[in-house]
Amino acid sequence: MKPALDQFQVNLIRARGLTATADSLRALTTPAIDLSDVYRASLVLGVSALDYFVHEFVRLGMIEVHRGNRPATDAYLIFKVPLAKVRVGIANTAEDDWLDKSIRDAHSWKAFQRPDEIADAVRLICGAKLWEGVANKIGSDAKAVKARLDMIVERRNKIAHEADMDPTNPGLQWPIDGVLVRDALDYIEHVAEGIYAVAA
Repeated sequence: MKPALDQFQVNLIRARGLTATADSLRALTTPAIDLSDVYRASLVLGVSALDYFVHEFVRLGMIEVHRGNRPATDAYLIFKVPLAKVRVGIANTAEDDWLDKSIRDAHSWKAFQRPDEIADAVRLICGAKLWEGVANKIGSDAKAVKARLDMIVERRNKIAHEADMDPTNPGLQWPIDGVLVRDALDYIEHVAEGIYAVAA
């Protein structure tokens, strides 16, 4: 399951690279050059890195459960698999490609960004109280961790689905800068590392 965390770090480096690029360009150009969309892209990539991490972490964990290397959770035991895939699994018990494909198919349309969605996914591999554990790892409380993550995801959604437009100022976007984005990316990293520490 460590490969999921490793890939998350690579993806987060890409998001941080965009912020660093915007910071460097800002230092070399006049304020007339609008770099805000580079910061917006960085924030979207950061949330995407978390989403992909949860997808991969849970998929790898479910395969570990199937192989007998992790205990099955209640959520794992009721995970739905198409009968066609079950037949493949019964015919060749040494393989788990059928399960891998089933997990990918079942989760392909899901976003694991919001705290409740993430907790539902992690329940497939771990019975611990996720947000209490993550909060303990990062020195906070569960309610605050979830609220902060929700705010970051909400901003990502404004960027991705509403062009980051501020309805109270028609024609203007919500302000964004490197400080806001770096802070969000750092927090996303703490959350992902906390999830891994609690559920790996």
